[in-house]
Amino acid sequence: MSDAVECVVIGGGIIGLAVARALARAGREVLLLEKERWIGQDTSSRNSEVIHAGLYYPQGSLKAKLCVEGRNKLYAYCAERDVPHKRVGKLVVAVNDDEIELLRRVIKHAEAAGVTDLEWLDEQAAKAMEPDLACVGAFHSPSTGIVDTHALMVAYQTDAENAGASVVLRSPVMGGKVTPQGFTLDIGGAEAMTLEAKLVVNCAGLYAPSVARTIAGVPAATIPQDYYCRGVYFTLAGKAPFKRLVYPVPEHAGLGVHLTLDMAGAARFGPDTEWIDGIDYTVDPRRGDKFYAAIRTYWPALPDNALMPGYAGIRPKISSPKEPGADFMIAGPETHGVPGLVNLFGIESPGITSSLALADIVAEKLASA
Repeated sequence: MSDAVECVVIGGGIIGLAVARALARAGREVLLLEKERWIGQDTSSRNSEVIHAGLYYPQGSLKAKLCVEGRNKLYAYCAERDVPHKRVGKLVVAVNDDEIELLRRVIKHAEAAGVTDLEWLDEQAAKAMEPDLACVGAFHSPSTGIVDTHALMVAYQTDAENAGASVVLRSPVMGGKVTPQGFTLDIGGAEAMTLEAKLVVNCAGLYAPSVARTIAGVPAATIPQDYYCRGVYFTLAGKAPFKRLVYPVPEHAGLGVHLTLDMAGAARFGPDTEWIDGIDYTVDPRRGDKFYAAIRTYWPALPDNALMPGYAGIRPKISSPKEPGADFMIAGPETHGVPGLVNLFGIESPGITSSLALADIVAEKLASA
């Protein structure tokens, strides 16, 4: 069986759904293909659900630009569409004098990236905001928030479908090729088929590089190597000790073992960082031992046996542990030379925060295609 459609979006996570929404609202005929049984099964449902302010990303990077831009769009969107969210704020803390200068550097860096509402707090001011907190200094980011990611995905999907897009589950893209007319894609699942498309947007997240490699005619040199960095979360038994998110100073592959809250007010800790060879969501309860030590640097009153294994997520990295963290890679025809194709690689944090801004860029790249 063979069929044709104007635009195929590969991947039904938050980014794929946001892209399908943007393209459909621009008047495109859109078919979104998701290989799993439900939307957002991988990275989009395995994260901290944080709306980031844009504190840490390199100046001039896509991550820095799209985080600030996307954060503003996301807050407005959630308010308009009644997506559960809350601007809870967060404290980034120094637990010893050596970390004070690191915090000041983060503030300076964030202000250069357009984050202008940060407030420096001495120990007394920080403890006035969060009495159970232990630190020697901190800063407050009032623009940081949390969002119900599942509700956000449903809202994006609803908008896309209301604009004429179709979302099809259990439909993995097995391979394809570039043709003079666009693309031929081989679709698996219960009813395997061949699909012709003029435009393709690869939003497959963890699988984006491997999907790109299966499409003959996409230059291999334009597809980055994929790496996997797992982070596990532990949930707190009992009442959350803080009203705001609490983060330690950032580390190389992540932001340290921080405390986040869900929309119900429950606390969870994580993620940690562990470079792995493949996609594996196992949570080893023994990793909790290191969590206790990390958390007690800023919350000494954490009781014994209070952490329960939660879940794991995997960061879709396109840089190795030995390299600086890579920026978002939005590879359009100017990168790979294939008309009508956009590959999104390395869309890790702040991907959720940046989702609407990322989708707008994709729509712009394909506006004249």
